[in-house]
Amino acid sequence: MKTRLLGGIVAFVLAIAGTVLLVSYVSASEARAQKDLQPVDVLVVQQQVAKGADLQKLKASVKLTSLPSASVPNGALKSLDGLDGKVAAVDLLPGEALLGARLADPESLSAPGSVPVPDGMQEISVQLEAQRVVGGRIAAGDTVGIVVLFDKGAVKDSPDVESGQQIFHKVLVTSVQRSMAKTSGAATGGATAEEQANTELPTGQLLVTFARNDADAAKIAFGANFGSLWLTKEPSAATEGSPLIVKKPELYR
Repeated sequence: MKTRLLGGIVAFVLAIAGTVLLVSYVSASEARAQKDLQPVDVLVVQQQVAKGADLQKLKASVKLTSLPSASVPNGALKSLDGLDGKVAAVDLLPGEALLGARLADPESLSAPGSVPVPDGMQEISVQLEAQRVVGGRIAAGDTVGIVVLFDKGAVKDSPDVESGQQIFHKVLVTSVQRSMAKTSGAATGGATAEEQANTELPTGQLLVTFARNDADAAKIAFGANFGSLWLTKEPSAATEGSPLIVKKPELYR
């Protein structure tokens, strides 16, 4: 009798202890779940943002949104304060939290051997022989003048006369691609690599890319297709004369 009573008491105590432990475990799990669900305000992309987009575009494309803390990745931004000058380092898709690691300085996005394209401009490339590109001594970051020559038809009052004109001044060159040299290795004769590049005859043609607005880009394309282009190396301090159309009959006047 006493044994059964004692066993009953022990079972009752164990049941209570088990219930307490179960309640404690459930309460702890709920607490952890509530903690994970605790909302955090972060910037979330609302519409697709292209790589290279500036801060103004980013501000217009993100919204401060409350998300469960468990779903917020490390480095998520709550504001864009103090990030002036940054751009999107990659394409950003709607629904993703904006991470600080996805913003970068514009210079870091430029391909090797190129310079960033100024805001509002686009790029256009032309393929030219070395003598039309100042002997190939043009590099990304230089500014050039663009001269266009036509056999006939460019001058309204003299349609049968060859003509030419410098149509643009101080055009930014964003990149220059050239054929690989036939021989490689260290510079010879004690010359530096830069000195050798300035004295050796370039191999093949060069692909020169300019930054220009849409209307000017169309003019460059037209001139390259129906006429011929020559470039001048025109630094910012170069003097610009009055626009002058050169006609063959007037060349020696």
